[in-house]
Amino acid sequence: MIKFEFWPAADLTVGVFVAFVLATLIGAERQYRQRSAGLRTNVLVAVGAATFVSLGFRINGSAGASQLAAYVVSGIGFLGAGAIMKEGSKVWGLNTAATLWCSAAIGALSGYGLVVEACVVTAAVLAGNTLLRPLVDAINRAPFDERTSEATYEVHVMTEAEHVGEVRDLLIEALEEASYPIRDVEVLERSDEITEVVATLVSTSVEPAELDAAATKLAASPHVSHATWSSNADE
Repeated sequence: MIKFEFWPAADLTVGVFVAFVLATLIGAERQYRQRSAGLRTNVLVAVGAATFVSLGFRINGSAGASQLAAYVVSGIGFLGAGAIMKEGSKVWGLNTAATLWCSAAIGALSGYGLVVEACVVTAAVLAGNTLLRPLVDAINRAPFDERTSEATYEVHVMTEAEHVGEVRDLLIEALEEASYPIRDVEVLERSDEITEVVATLVSTSVEPAELDAAATKLAASPHVSHATWSSNADE
């Protein structure tokens, strides 16, 4: 049985149209930057959210709209997770996933008839993805200060397989003398002749000169072919 009511249908049409237009603005910026979730994805997310919220309102008023909006919020998390990729300590797609989440919010606001609020959120999302970009670039170009940055620090020592035990003890001793507690020590076979001993520090900040001195001391051992340290910024 087909059920048609003019004013509820008009409300849904307006909500979907507003969601479509606003998400187009966000999606166009994402498409221009060649993101994985571009114009069509953001528009479809917003239109879908607007439709579900409008449907919930039509079925059960504000209570129905809020219930379906809650499902939209949880459901969009799965879609956003698909846009996130991780390789080692590097993560891509977080901003894309967050933008999709915001597009869903804009759709939900539009579906409920909160057009002005949807426009405000759209402006905020566009500002976050465009106006803040120069600030992000400036921060990324700033020199990395190991003394104040929270990161994971590792000390790497290369040796021959038959000297692993001795070099491992030497590495632990050198770091303890420098007052850097060790979280873990890992032995990696790089080839038949070369083995790498990696010590991960507990500290989230270090004094570079102290680790340089520890690496120099380790490199002076006749059983060590190379010693250095590295850092990876924490997520």
